[in-house]
Amino acid sequence: MDPRIHEHAETLVDWSARIEAGEDVVVSVGEGAHDLAVAVAEELGKRGANPLTTYASEEFSRAYLRVHEGEFDADPDHELALYENADAVLFLGGPRNTTATADVPGETRQAAARAQQGIREARMDTKWVSTVHPTRAGAQQAGMAFEEYRDFVYEAVLRDWESLAEEMTRMKEILDEGSEVRLVKEDTDLTMSIEGRVAVNSAASVEYDSHNLPSGEVFTAPYATEGEVYFDVPMTISSRRVRDVHLTFEGGEVVDHSAAQGEEALTEALETDEGARRLGELGIGMNRGIDRFTDSILFDEKMGDTVHLALGRAYESNFPEGQEEEANDSAVHVDMITDVSEDARLEVDGEVVQRDGTFRWEDGFGDPNEGSEPEP
Repeated sequence: MDPRIHEHAETLVDWSARIEAGEDVVVSVGEGAHDLAVAVAEELGKRGANPLTTYASEEFSRAYLRVHEGEFDADPDHELALYENADAVLFLGGPRNTTATADVPGETRQAAARAQQGIREARMDTKWVSTVHPTRAGAQQAGMAFEEYRDFVYEAVLRDWESLAEEMTRMKEILDEGSEVRLVKEDTDLTMSIEGRVAVNSAASVEYDSHNLPSGEVFTAPYATEGEVYFDVPMTISSRRVRDVHLTFEGGEVVDHSAAQGEEALTEALETDEGARRLGELGIGMNRGIDRFTDSILFDEKMGDTVHLALGRAYESNFPEGQEEEANDSAVHVDMITDVSEDARLEVDGEVVQRDGTFRWEDGFGDPNEGSEPEP
């Protein structure tokens, strides 16, 4: 077994999930994640935790959803009880086919997602962490040879997370102290309020309210969104390819949308429920170990030189204690990414904090106020 698999498992259990002796841990094992699951089991055994495994298969989901008729049972008791009694949930992705559910009707997806709302909330109340084991399907989706993709995954996962957490604290402090964010680039001029929100330093650990491995982003929950935005990084939504998305916001909601490819998938997501037309997240990628787009949101949204926005559900961690009920509620959380490496700037309260992918504390940033005035 590749020794990096054991490093991955140790990072997941120790740094990310902070598993302790006696904790009850649900391990959701993807179709191609067997080797990582075995390594995780060994790490859990060393710590005296109590694992229970479930099987996460997109082909299983497809078979069920395509023949299901009638209403879905809302939050079935047996599944709800599993997560309500868990201390932690580890999701080990490892797809055999990244588009296995592409032919499931959109209305079926929406109905199933709405019925799982309580299940999702129960899982999110645990120390949950999502990661991925490199598979040939993932490599094919990323357009890489398998060996190349495997190196890419471990470069993104096996970081010096403590050092990265310290750097990302700078962006967290800027967002925490700010009131308004403006993003400007080609076909994009978008403003969002962030006043009263709490930014998360997503350093791949539940200790930082961070639940992805790899991670490497700082995110908050915007509102009162106005303007237009162009997402030029291709993505997969509900197993369907989507690219060149344009959204127009008025009064905090999407009032117009288009996509050069996969517009139907985007429309279905927007029509899931009322909250799907509002933003739930603004994220700023800061993981320099991710150096290319892979058509996997787990990696792409963390990449340096990117900003992503998510339609739908907001995370309660972005709200002060006692104000969590203000979080945008939705059965979906759809991330979309825009490349800010060229001819782009990110402003907080009128001050440029990132230009062409370079943060103001990095070499090559230049005059912090250059380009902060609106174009004629």
